Amino acid sequence: MPVDGDRLIGFVRDRLPAKETIGIALSGGGDSTALLHLALAAGIPVEAVTVDHRLRPESGAEAEAVAQSCAGLAVPHVLRVWDHGAVAGNLMDAARRARMALIGDWARARGIAHVALGHTRDDQAETLLMGLARSAGIAGLSGMRRDWTEGGVTFHRPLLDAGRDELRDWLAAGGIGWTDDPTNDNPRFTRIRARKVLAALAPLGITAAGLATVAGHLASAQVALTAQVRSAFERHVVHAVGAVRINAGLFTEPAEVQRQVLARAIGWLSPAPYQPRAGDLARVLAAMTAGQDATLAGCRARNGWLLREARRVGGPVPLGALWDGRWRVTGPDGTVKALVRALGEAGLRACPDWRATGVPREVLAVTPGVWQGERLLAAPAAGWPNGWSAQLDAPDHLFGLSD
Repeated sequence: MPVDGDRLIGFVRDRLPAKETIGIALSGGGDSTALLHLALAAGIPVEAVTVDHRLRPESGAEAEAVAQSCAGLAVPHVLRVWDHGAVAGNLMDAARRARMALIGDWARARGIAHVALGHTRDDQAETLLMGLARSAGIAGLSGMRRDWTEGGVTFHRPLLDAGRDELRDWLAAGGIGWTDDPTNDNPRFTRIRARKVLAALAPLGITAAGLATVAGHLASAQVALTAQVRSAFERHVVHAVGAVRINAGLFTEPAEVQRQVLARAIGWLSPAPYQPRAGDLARVLAAMTAGQDATLAGCRARNGWLLREARRVGGPVPLGALWDGRWRVTGPDGTVKALVRALGEAGLRACPDWRATGVPREVLAVTPGVWQGERLLAAPAAGWPNGWSAQLDAPDHLFGLSD
């Protein structure tokens, strides 16, 4: 069946901001190559960036081929390299995070406010299957976001309604080549296994298009649910001195609202890169409902509070540096030689009026203290600032639920 090129061009033209230079994340694969050429066909001014992950010996030559292709199209192109040693844990996720960080840095340096990514409805369907495999809740089954803003750059996925094969057929019809990454056939990776499962489901009538539609329905339901979650936050959740106080009214809300409130609160508190799994959230919610302690993702639930777990807080850092990934402490005299580390029980004993804060001791113990050796100079969050201040370098508005 002939490919409807006008339809594909329309996806890109209609879903990206007009009269803006658009950054194209260009790997050289079929999806991103199609995105670049569709944007050019739509008359959109573009610049491109390629990230060489250095995960295969051939990656450097492939990135150079992409650069030459862009030169032939008169498209400004920049190559960024992910310099890394051995990668612990989830390699694909680490590579994805590095890629997004490098792309964001490139866009900001170029003054580009919008970047397009080449994800398709096949990626959307695979994401849904991966969510099913980890027993995700509705948020985790809602698929990829069509657009979002991070670090002042808005990322777009204009091809989420286009099929992977459809894009390749369009490229082939135009005589446009691309490079297939052999990593995309490696069953070591979860997404590739999901891709193979998707192909096996086709005889049942379960297709990428159908699953992408389901993800869209769930995303619509999530939008409605988010309004309930926002309301529950406003009525039941308060944050103070870097911790979260949750009143018992939350546990009268529908179970999914409880789960999403807790997930977002932990996401605000925790340095963990992943949202906790549904089963773990259910365990913590059950403990909190019963008035019991529980820990998850470097956080501790205790007596209606959610706080950083004492044994998981960050180590000492110099003044002005980010402590525990969230706090920045500044003082009246830049010449003072001191370190910022957790206040702890010893620090609390040195604070004369910590009880006047009305905050439990275990919460204050994981706030920052200014230390000279074993001598406490200040505890800005525990009622003894002594001329120092501590500011959270984290959102203070409903933990990411604000517009």
